[in-house]
Amino acid sequence: MTKRITPEIESFKYSGEPVRFTVGTLVLIALSVLIIIMSTFTQLPIIDIFSLNETSEGFRLSNYLVDSACYFYIPQLPAVFFVIALLDRRYGLSAIILYILIGLFWLPVFGMGGGIHYISEYGFGYILAYIPATFITATIIKNNYGFLNILKAVILGVLAIHVIGVLYMLFISTLFNTSADMITGWITSQSGIKVFYDILFCMCAIYLARFVKKLLWLVMC
Repeated sequence: MTKRITPEIESFKYSGEPVRFTVGTLVLIALSVLIIIMSTFTQLPIIDIFSLNETSEGFRLSNYLVDSACYFYIPQLPAVFFVIALLDRRYGLSAIILYILIGLFWLPVFGMGGGIHYISEYGFGYILAYIPATFITATIIKNNYGFLNILKAVILGVLAIHVIGVLYMLFISTLFNTSADMITGWITSQSGIKVFYDILFCMCAIYLARFVKKLLWLVMC
């Protein structure tokens, strides 16, 4: 009895099959774009663990954290990595490119608005970097969801975004002759301790996407 139903049972198991192009895929791409847009305007209050000071009384919050209470994290990168892991490379890139095109030519879905003029914004390089980061991350992951492989994919993907973002920022600041203090402050706020939070939450996002992918596989079977 068990041998006879084994093939049927195995057909419901997700074994890393690639995402197939269907109407459901188009729906997932649209939903993925919506997730990225929503994450852009979401702020998550978290404790800034890098501002904890060790004293004779143990760990306490620094004066800055006492005043500001917490660090507000915008989960756009985890949303992007969730989409990458959910849709794989081809359709993940499609969702990212669609998001960028919507922001440039249709709706103000970027953090500071939208429109074609947004390419002159200091932070546009971070958004543009989602494209190579998607290619890098999805290529490394493929069907290997081992911890070390995911860690490698996330680190390289996140660093690609921040490196390209900083270089783009320096390019724009050179064009507009921006002061060094402003550039330093912007880089610190966008690519300072935020890099460590990005790596942590992006790894969580990939594992979540893996779980969602399995559920979707069961539904479609």
